[in-house]
Amino acid sequence: MSRNSAAKPKKIDSRVRRTRNALGDALIALIQERPFGSLTVQDVLDRAKVGRSTFYVHFRDKDDLFMSDVEEFLELTAMALSRRNEKSDRVAPVKEFFAHLRDGQKLYQALVASGKIQDFMDLARGHFARGIEQRLRQISRAKAIPSGERKIMAYALASTFLSLITWWLDHGCKESAEAMDEKFHRLVWKGLS
Repeated sequence: MSRNSAAKPKKIDSRVRRTRNALGDALIALIQERPFGSLTVQDVLDRAKVGRSTFYVHFRDKDDLFMSDVEEFLELTAMALSRRNEKSDRVAPVKEFFAHLRDGQKLYQALVASGKIQDFMDLARGHFARGIEQRLRQISRAKAIPSGERKIMAYALASTFLSLITWWLDHGCKESAEAMDEKFHRLVWKGLS
């Protein structure tokens, strides 16, 4: 599901938004309790208190729900700096994302155990690459980067960001989110200099 950044997002009816949020929240809670493979659509429906026919109006199956929820979260997160027109030289919301992950370590472990982490990482790489590319167009410090090179640099930086996340989570999240933001952006600007 690729969204054109120039297109204005379609406003979703508040009832639809509540239903989708309830289903997504239910799935995320269940993933932290049991392996993804053992979950059924009925488990999600029972937790969310949503009817089967309503579920199928929005999603094909639990995988579609999972990917849709992840897609929406990543889109909002990856473009956060551009959306709020941040004036810093940060290319990605590292501090914010790491803080979120610190609180979601149980979910991370559940995604690893369920085999869903690669799906998450693949989607994250694409979203963060687009977000970083957008920031490289906005930041004065990056204006010297030829436009034809921004896309590849953004992809490489997104991959570095995800590697740093994996390392941090796998090593107990000992450093603060702010410290990880500073380390990542030091790597970025050393590499782009």
